[in-house]
Amino acid sequence: MSKILNQIKNRRKYLSFKQKDMMLRIGMSKQQYQRLESRGNPRLHTLELIAKGLRMEVLLIPQEKLRAIRDILEGRTSTAEIEVYGGPNVEPPHDDPWEGLLEE
Repeated sequence: MSKILNQIKNRRKYLSFKQKDMMLRIGMSKQQYQRLESRGNPRLHTLELIAKGLRMEVLLIPQEKLRAIRDILEGRTSTAEIEVYGGPNVEPPHDDPWEGLLEE
């Protein structure tokens, strides 16, 4: 959970928001937000609300796609270079709901 809380805090700072600004953005008092950011364990609904207020998205990424997603986010490759199933030696799963996710 600490990785998520650090991402939230870093994003808030990147956007130059103060903790008190979150009240207007998501309807949470400074004290509530401060407690959550420092040691919280937010419910999924709260996490989605915070993400929206910080112009982020909460995503669940299949483990077999994680490396490809990290490569794209870190600029090591483009979506055009990624094989649909993570590479030439990876067998596609049956009924893959993520198929074509990164295609335009």
